Amino acid sequence: MIRLQIKLRLKQKAEELPALISKELKEDVEDLSFEIVKRSLDARDKSNIFWLYTVDVDLRSEKKEEKCIGRSKGKITKVSKTGYSFEPKGTVKMDLRPVVVGCGPAGLFAAYMLAKNGYRPIVLERGEDVDARQKTVESFWAGNSLDPNSNVQFGEGGAGTFSDGKLNTGVKDPMGRIGFVLETFVQHGADPEIRYVNKPHIGTDELKKVVKNMRNEAIANGAEFRFNCCVTDVESDKEGALSAVVVNGNEKIPCNICILAIGHSSRDTFDVLSKKKLTMTPKAFAIGLRMEHLQEVIGFSQYGNSFKDLPAADYKMTYSAKDGRGVYSFCMCPGGFVVNASSEEGKTCVNGMSNHARNEKNANSAIVVQVNPEDFAREGFEGVLAGMRFQQKWEENCFKVGGGKIPVQRFEDFKNGKETVEFGSVLPNSKGLYVKSDLSPCLPKYVKEDIIEAVMGFDAKLKGFAEGDAILSGVETRTSSPVRIERNDNGESDIPGLYPCGEGAGYAGGITSAAVDGIKIFEMIATKYERPTND
Repeated sequence: MIRLQIKLRLKQKAEELPALISKELKEDVEDLSFEIVKRSLDARDKSNIFWLYTVDVDLRSEKKEEKCIGRSKGKITKVSKTGYSFEPKGTVKMDLRPVVVGCGPAGLFAAYMLAKNGYRPIVLERGEDVDARQKTVESFWAGNSLDPNSNVQFGEGGAGTFSDGKLNTGVKDPMGRIGFVLETFVQHGADPEIRYVNKPHIGTDELKKVVKNMRNEAIANGAEFRFNCCVTDVESDKEGALSAVVVNGNEKIPCNICILAIGHSSRDTFDVLSKKKLTMTPKAFAIGLRMEHLQEVIGFSQYGNSFKDLPAADYKMTYSAKDGRGVYSFCMCPGGFVVNASSEEGKTCVNGMSNHARNEKNANSAIVVQVNPEDFAREGFEGVLAGMRFQQKWEENCFKVGGGKIPVQRFEDFKNGKETVEFGSVLPNSKGLYVKSDLSPCLPKYVKEDIIEAVMGFDAKLKGFAEGDAILSGVETRTSSPVRIERNDNGESDIPGLYPCGEGAGYAGGITSAAVDGIKIFEMIATKYERPTND
């Protein structure tokens, strides 16, 4: 098999690839088959934007392939396909079924792999199944009360279900786990293009179907899913090893193996683990605001007049502020919504969300500033949960400012420190009620100043970014977990048998990396343990 690149003009369709590959290789279409490996957009020259496809071609003849390589002057290379492969080889007896806590991407993939390999896991999710969760979240967005156990952060699919389903990741993975994750999503209903597009995403509307299909297959392979089951304690035996998890404060489930994939918003669980003297380390993260622009402004700045013929444009930007802090765009949602992502009473936080089509009028992204344990101490918070308390403080302030609604402000007003009383060319596009506000009390002063400085700097790269009518919403605090739950080389915490996993445990930063971590923990368990022999 050989790999080459093919350029397509914007007006050309992917259906033309076979003929273009045939022409490039000087081989008949009937004599080749191909697979798209990657598709990206080259927009460096706005007057000459084109699609760049990387394709792997099988000519069914090694002699022909070598001939093509020889005359290509290095443009064509030889490739071999190796997919993900793992065979459980555990020898230690597992008397009880393994338990997975959390049904976000880390927990879901850990459970899926355990089920497919005969380990019959029990999955405990504090929130509702994805269909019931959708109704609960929509009710909250309409102005009804918050369910602290089933919301944008908690429930089947995890926080990513009400985000964008972004799948791009910087994780290096020579074992092919990332490809396996993407392929698994496709097999369960995601658009096949996620296998090869440069920045793959599923979309909130499609991700809900994918998650449910994965759950149903896991059940068909012996898994058991229990919703509305919040793990409130973990118990150990005399030797200190895991012996049980406690659900909803009263039900005890005996287990010797538990994958703790709780997500980065499980603050009550962090409290429990801290009291257990489990080794955890405070983590730096970032906080800031969501910023909305008209999608056509972003599109024109990125692609010129060609933006109308292209998918909704995105961006990714970084800035080094004068005080030395890093400021960056995070979780950019083309053609999307700002959502009320709160999960605790009396606290407000926001996130971004896009459907698969990304066809809403506004683009939004978090503009966030790095904060660290020294900043937590400055606010009077010490210890392993200082970052969590820091998050809660600013979410409480945000709740007070907005009265439980999303507080929003024009960028020009934010710069000048005055409350917004009317909007301009950009109107908020939100899931959840909003109110015109002054966001200054929602952030530390240095974070506000760094955001203003960075946005002005971003405008030099993306024309129109600093327009006064752009909308800011507060507050974005859940960029990553505020703690890391330490684990050894076998994946276990201080409590043998308890496996911290995914983004909440501090080992991932998004859907794909969390799913990969779930697979890694499955591998560690399956390398050691046989399949359980009874219930």
